[in-house]
Amino acid sequence: MPEKFTKLDKEFLDNYDSSTYDKPSITVDLLVFTIEEEELKIVMIRRKNSPYRGMLSLPGAFVGMEETLDEAASRGIREKTGLKDIYFEQLYTWGEVNRDPRMRIISVSYMALVSIEELYRVAGSSEISSHLYCVDTLLQSKENIAFDHMEMIAYGRERIKNKVEYTQLAFEFLPEKFTLPQLQKINEILLGKELYKANFRKKIKDMVVETKEFTSGGAHRPSKLYVRKNNNDNIEN
Repeated sequence: MPEKFTKLDKEFLDNYDSSTYDKPSITVDLLVFTIEEEELKIVMIRRKNSPYRGMLSLPGAFVGMEETLDEAASRGIREKTGLKDIYFEQLYTWGEVNRDPRMRIISVSYMALVSIEELYRVAGSSEISSHLYCVDTLLQSKENIAFDHMEMIAYGRERIKNKVEYTQLAFEFLPEKFTLPQLQKINEILLGKELYKANFRKKIKDMVVETKEFTSGGAHRPSKLYVRKNNNDNIEN
């Protein structure tokens, strides 16, 4: 019992009837974004059970009685993809009364960002590739998406587009070492528009550190590799 509770508080809680009020269930719905083949993609599952049997939906998890929302989201991401310690943030709370036909369920959506290399490394390319869907194609299609998950995807897509302008969010989609053209292409995909090379290089010059390494192989000449500035402690320049 917290120290700030008084004797009256304790007596009240000892006699409190928690069954007085209905208890809606709480879930977390997970928007795991990555970039593959120059497209923003999201992890989706095909529902095997009713309701909405056979429809696409976001992966999710019910929040345990002893879990925080963030803990439930982290667990859900780990159970669905095997990923740990990746970037994720809370997006929005969805509380329409009839959003789930089974019972009263309130959902908190979370957005997770990961490079395709890391996703394939952890989840396995053969295992996860069939669950990756192009976000823009989903939003433009007429395919039925279960629950209110289409709204969640649209909300997450807009959040990414807005945040990439003033944060370093784009780096979450890259491997540890990358080229500047790779970084620019990621930004263009997220923003949905082309960027001028000179302006882009000026904007990100204080966010990256040049390494002594270069790309190898391929038809083009080697390109310098860079790292994100706050991840360069062990890089010699």
